[in-house]
Amino acid sequence: MNLIGITINHNNSPIEIRESLHLSRNEIVEFIPNLRQVLSEGVVISTCNRTEIFGLPITYSLNTSSIIESLLRYKPVGETKPEFFHKYFSCGAVKHLFKVASGIDSLVIGDSQILGQVKDAFEISEDMGFTGPVFHRLFETAIKVGKRTIKETAIGEGAVTVSYAAVQVVEKIFSGLDKKSALVIGAGETGELAAVNLKDKGIGKITISNRSLERAEKLAEKIHGEIIPFQFLSEHLHNFDIIISATSSETFIINYADVASAIKKRKGAPVVLMDIAVPRDIDPEVRRIDNVFYHDMDSLKIIVDQNLQKRRNEIPAVEKIIMEEMVGFFGWYNTLEVVPTIKSLRNFFDDIRSDELDKIKNKVSEEDFTKIEDMTRRLIGRILHNPTVKLRELAENGNNIQQVTTKSIILKELFNLNSTNDNGKNIEE
Repeated sequence: MNLIGITINHNNSPIEIRESLHLSRNEIVEFIPNLRQVLSEGVVISTCNRTEIFGLPITYSLNTSSIIESLLRYKPVGETKPEFFHKYFSCGAVKHLFKVASGIDSLVIGDSQILGQVKDAFEISEDMGFTGPVFHRLFETAIKVGKRTIKETAIGEGAVTVSYAAVQVVEKIFSGLDKKSALVIGAGETGELAAVNLKDKGIGKITISNRSLERAEKLAEKIHGEIIPFQFLSEHLHNFDIIISATSSETFIINYADVASAIKKRKGAPVVLMDIAVPRDIDPEVRRIDNVFYHDMDSLKIIVDQNLQKRRNEIPAVEKIIMEEMVGFFGWYNTLEVVPTIKSLRNFFDDIRSDELDKIKNKVSEEDFTKIEDMTRRLIGRILHNPTVKLRELAENGNNIQQVTTKSIILKELFNLNSTNDNGKNIEE
């Protein structure tokens, strides 16, 4: 199979190069015409951690370096090294694409977002008429791999970011979050992830506090939450069942006295404190206060590491799915090799049948001719049934492509299928 895959990703290149070669949707649309010069079908996948090109070369002599050079001309970057680009061919390219779609080749193992990105990339090429039968089947199978992975394995289960781990722990402490209130301190990336995760889990009420009021307002609007001015933070701590802090402060912003006072005002009602900042935002001594459930990065990282290991343990199950779908895909692809031979063989026998029927057409009655015509049609069908079925079975097996090729050649030689018949008609037309 003359399929190639070229990738630059987090496994083989620094982030500066990946950022420079990232292609937006509009850039992919602009770049595809360049690829049409050397590829008959192709798809470009570009995310924050990878830019990959899959294609069927127009000629078998295509050098992959020409595609890389085309990319570098379109997106000039600083000095690159050959080892930044990995190249895959035929079976290797298919396997790599399926690994990408399943999430086991992602920076975060089991990242399900990549499946949507693979779908989007295929749709761009499809909209531009840059896909054909092979890539339709290839990406249909890749998407199937991704869906089976999500459904049949636990590769995407468990928190693998500290923000999500914090929310997961909160869920275990409180049986229902719909009647609970949460305060997220810090509106940066980590704080935003925590706020969004809480919102997704159905938290009853959520409030944001941040030194920059503008950023707090922006995040609060996104999650439909409220705001507390940062300078009045300590006065409102008692109003919250859950407090997650993720700022860049160099000193504690919540001290022991603040929490002790809040617990007293809460009349002993429990509170969960999640300190996901480095350096820490909350004095760790608060863990000594009754009814305070305190976690910091160290304890949450243990949960993240455990979940990552669980995901790694699922990789063999995902690889089994990939192998099953590869066998199915190549079984389908191999049948493309035998279809012309089967068609030529049937045409050959049909031509002989037609010639012989023409010779007796005027020598028998119309009723008898119809019976003979029907009988000869069934006869040819029975004669060709077994070789047709066996040839397809060999092709669909996927492991016998050499046998398929050999038997196809033998059939063509035996019946002279590559030449013309007595009437000069090309048998393969």
